[in-house]
Amino acid sequence: FKQAYGMDLPHNARAQSAYGRPVAAAQLEAGDLVFFNTLNEPFSHVGIYLGDNRFIHAPKAGAVVRTENMKLAYWRTRFDGARRIID
Repeated sequence: FKQAYGMDLPHNARAQSAYGRPVAAAQLEAGDLVFFNTLNEPFSHVGIYLGDNRFIHAPKAGAVVRTENMKLAYWRTRFDGARRIID
């Protein structure tokens, strides 16, 4: 977001979940932030939606950034919501 929009977002997912406006899963657009409960804690993980049910994220600090399918059971059952930062 800094490079694309000149916007600084907080470092952690929970803080990022307060930015922008909520977006329903059916209304996701490329660039929306998607949040997941991966640590038994709401909004503990965030990715950037790419379209076609895919998002990009870093699985953990130091890991290779990768894309995932949000329809996979792991992600589908952990989805916490999405936010649109830029309209």
